[in-house]
Amino acid sequence: MGDTFDLVVLGGGPGGYAAGLYGASAGLEVAIVEERRVGGTCLHRGCVPAKELLQTAEVYRTVAGAAEFGVHAGAASIDLAVSQVRKQQVVDRLTGGLESLLKGRKVTVVPGTGTLAPDGRTIRVSDGSEITGRNVLLATGSAPRTLPLPGFELDGERVLSSDEVLQLDAVPDRVAVVGGGAIGCEFASFLVDVGSQVTVLEALPQILPGVDQQVAQTVVRAFTKRGMKVHTGVNVVALDRGSSDVAVRFEGRNGEERLIVDRVVVSVGRRPRSEGVGYEEAGVKVDERGFVVVDGTMRTTVDGVYAVGDLVATPQLAHVAFDEAIVAVKAMLGESPLPIDYDRVPWGIYCHPEVAFCGLTETQARERGHEVVTSVHRWGGNSRALIIGETDGLMKIVAEQDGPILGVHIAGPWATELLAEAYLSVNWEATAADVGMLIHAHPTLSELFGESVLALTGRSLHG
Repeated sequence: MGDTFDLVVLGGGPGGYAAGLYGASAGLEVAIVEERRVGGTCLHRGCVPAKELLQTAEVYRTVAGAAEFGVHAGAASIDLAVSQVRKQQVVDRLTGGLESLLKGRKVTVVPGTGTLAPDGRTIRVSDGSEITGRNVLLATGSAPRTLPLPGFELDGERVLSSDEVLQLDAVPDRVAVVGGGAIGCEFASFLVDVGSQVTVLEALPQILPGVDQQVAQTVVRAFTKRGMKVHTGVNVVALDRGSSDVAVRFEGRNGEERLIVDRVVVSVGRRPRSEGVGYEEAGVKVDERGFVVVDGTMRTTVDGVYAVGDLVATPQLAHVAFDEAIVAVKAMLGESPLPIDYDRVPWGIYCHPEVAFCGLTETQARERGHEVVTSVHRWGGNSRALIIGETDGLMKIVAEQDGPILGVHIAGPWATELLAEAYLSVNWEATAADVGMLIHAHPTLSELFGESVLALTGRSLHG
């Protein structure tokens, strides 16, 4: 092509397409080089398809428990093949909408695999063409990590990565999920709900690392109540393959154990896709873990080259990539954007019960020298939670004594939707007294946030 643009983006995932859309709306001529369809891991192999399957699990739970509400729907059964069709319909509709949006803003989408040329301004495309940008944004994303252990080679049949779990069209009888982080817990929750016997193996002392300890413990109790087994502090050592099943060997509190299952889901995080893309040859610094090094405005070590999303060592969340793209484009335009405060970004985990949080955990706040007060309220006293039959979980507020709210941590029904108010409170550094003056509609799930904050003022109503 040999064309020159104001901005050339390498990778069309959330960070890449967000930069394209935002840059185009600011008047930049933008091109995106993408080897597949735009949308990236989030839309095609992550957030969206995973949540669609988790919604399938919720519908199944609802139908299976309908008799409790006096609704007799017959025996509940599940057909994952049908759910897979619906999942793909959702993905295709969103992808088509995104493509139309990019076209409407005159963003040029170039199909093909791209690499950064040594000049740091040119993207070489696999079809032999080259595109030059006055600015370049790197957004090549991530790929699932694997376990470098005997027997754990991914085969798409018995040993699955997070990508391959999303293609299951039948419910496996017995599953081991290696890794109890956000992705692992979502898959474990989905599988146990649709009928699998599930065991989670996590190396760290708690599942959901980074989540407030009380919240993580609440999730473990809810998982256990639904028949899941959760082992923390274990060391997985090998996988033995039988003729029709596999045995995961791990060292736990009782020495070495063998867990016989039909499928193993390897969910030990994602690695940045920074190898073989020409970054280091162009002078872009990459750290020992493979992450591209950036400053607070997403600039790399090469002038005019930026990087966002899973490629940099920040929370691997689509909405964080969106905001990083905005920061990067503003920096290109000379607008001096404020760096993102990663301590205060919103997190959502869509297991059952859902988990959502922003800001500091109680432990983090104390370690940073804050004079901490907390308020914890459970769903058992919330009218709406009782009405919908979802009472597992809690609402926890972490605040500075006579100061701002430092963190909000939720486990329970629709936690991910309830977080918005908490996010605003934390980021605007509101105090308990500030929020305590606000009215929450009754009966709603959001009342529990109001009750929890009000309790920090020293006076409360129901708790």
